[in-house]
Amino acid sequence: MIRKFIMAATLLLLTHVLPAQQTDMSGEIIASYLEEAKRATKKSRHLWGTDLYGPLLLVDPDTRQAYANVSDSAGVLRLQGEVYTGTLPAHISIANTSLRWGGKHWAMLMLPLPAGREDRLNLMGHELFHVAQAALGYKQFNPSNDHLDQKQGRIYLRLELEALTKALQSPSRPIRKMHLANALTFRKYRHALYPDAATAENQLELNEGLAEYTGLIISNRPKAQAVAHLTGSIHAFLSNPTFVRSFAYQTVPVYGYLLSGLDKDWNKSTRVDTHLTDFFIAAFGLTLPADLKNAALTVAEEYNAQTIIQEETERDEERKRIMAAYKKVLVELPHLEIRFENMRISFDPRNLMPLEDKGTVYPNITVTDKWGVLKVNKQALMSPNWDRISVTPPTSIEGSYVEGDGWTLELSEGYSIQKDEQSGNFALRKH
Repeated sequence: MIRKFIMAATLLLLTHVLPAQQTDMSGEIIASYLEEAKRATKKSRHLWGTDLYGPLLLVDPDTRQAYANVSDSAGVLRLQGEVYTGTLPAHISIANTSLRWGGKHWAMLMLPLPAGREDRLNLMGHELFHVAQAALGYKQFNPSNDHLDQKQGRIYLRLELEALTKALQSPSRPIRKMHLANALTFRKYRHALYPDAATAENQLELNEGLAEYTGLIISNRPKAQAVAHLTGSIHAFLSNPTFVRSFAYQTVPVYGYLLSGLDKDWNKSTRVDTHLTDFFIAAFGLTLPADLKNAALTVAEEYNAQTIIQEETERDEERKRIMAAYKKVLVELPHLEIRFENMRISFDPRNLMPLEDKGTVYPNITVTDKWGVLKVNKQALMSPNWDRISVTPPTSIEGSYVEGDGWTLELSEGYSIQKDEQSGNFALRKH
């Protein structure tokens, strides 16, 4: 059941961090985007030994106007000039994701696309990888890596990224190799601090990390531009509220890009069960110290450790305060609980906050299910096994439209909200 939910989950990320164009676009502009993707994927077919070009669906989230390179079996998309276009059905969540709809497996992208050609290709290549993922032999993993919201987890991830930034900027192979060894030492020590970290991080990197590396290669940036893109992406990433679902967009592209200078086909040697940390250590010809803790502490000051530790100590205190507030309004006080039947979700992976053993708080999330559409822009608590979601109590119920503090719910026919007078909690009921 959880795997089905994971397959249905959609992630919003790159459209939030890349400059974008206006949504008022002609069919000619859309056709040019599709042609860009077609040419770039053909040119990069060596990457996976196949052309990743496939069904592409570009959607304006405000109007639901959709543009595609092929038609759908439902007859929604009709050919106009060189592009198929139509209005996407209301039950389809709009996000940057891979989507099965209308008899096809699509790479869906939200308009406007990034303004820069390479950034557009990066994004399209990322989602096209997800479409081809199963055929390439990879599963869609989606663990949350809650340890990366803990103080030590964040410190050693930030130290790893500092070392990777220096590796990217290194003038010689020996210096680059030294920074890579230190980066992976920080990583291995982080894994030693948290029992399940190695597995959880690896699963997300196999899923989102390989996808982002694919997008990077398809974008075909010149060397200097690629290095600037990767270092700029890391810098932007550090301003994210949390790292739990977004770190893989930074790590694998950097390791992969640097490794491609030694073996451009390295990715073809990975499998669904590859442990990428050990893979990279071996591929770069590195030998890490036996005493990881001592080694990590010894070199930490070379990577801005004092500032990182101070910032993370302050953040941890604020995190505890925020967690207490979330726990009060979403667990202890009366709240509305909605159980899933056949949900699809879209969310921003940059700002999720694990809430002890209660689940994960999503400040921004949209859930579409048989019971209707829930839109949240403040706070919602996802259960640990993704079978239900909780929000604050409704403040207004007018027929099928329900509203609360920072959320709205449009109910399908046959569903209603009922209050339990004893507990004060609300629940969704099917008639």
